[in-house]
Amino acid sequence: MNNKIAVIFDMDGVICHTNPYHSKAFRSFFAKRNLAPTDEDFAQHMFGKSNSYILSHFLQRVIAGEELLELENEKESLFREIYEPYIEPIEGIVDFIVDLHSHDVKLGVATSAPRANLDLIMSKVEIQEKLGSILASENVTKHKPDPEVYLKSAANLGVTPDQCVVFEDSFSGVSAAINAGMLVVGVLSSHTIEELPPCNLYVANYNELSFEAIKGLFAK
Repeated sequence: MNNKIAVIFDMDGVICHTNPYHSKAFRSFFAKRNLAPTDEDFAQHMFGKSNSYILSHFLQRVIAGEELLELENEKESLFREIYEPYIEPIEGIVDFIVDLHSHDVKLGVATSAPRANLDLIMSKVEIQEKLGSILASENVTKHKPDPEVYLKSAANLGVTPDQCVVFEDSFSGVSAAINAGMLVVGVLSSHTIEELPPCNLYVANYNELSFEAIKGLFAK
């Protein structure tokens, strides 16, 4: 590998602790339909999953096409309304990104969430100008654990998969990064180490991370 390094971040549970607010939005959404998923249901079938999967699973039928767009818009609008007053980045991530950027690391975000959610978070967490690739659910045809979003991110950043480190918090997200042939840092915001596929490093936040720590992952 040459000296190029790219770091790609998932968004929910990686840039911000959004999952509790997604849970609240889904609870409200499903309550209108007389459904009451448990915390365990959400842990297994929501975190890191696409809306098409989540809605199809809990409504127990295939949700696609125009209906998917309508239901997704209803739920995500609820999420943005609930979450907007509480947007706050996970500890240390902004300084970490500044450090990476100062060392010419290529940076990207790759999320399964809609672009409107990403735009909301980027309006409050000032990192967008440092990103060379921003991909949301509208930019892919296959969702995590398929590697499409990470392979597209690498192409956007002008690097190969073996030059990339991905930050992920969910089983499907870590699997997508592994399937893309990339190094993975597991962010323990939604799951324990035991609940994720094997990662190259695990962190609870970004306070102790630096460019040197990322560079060191490639030496192992």
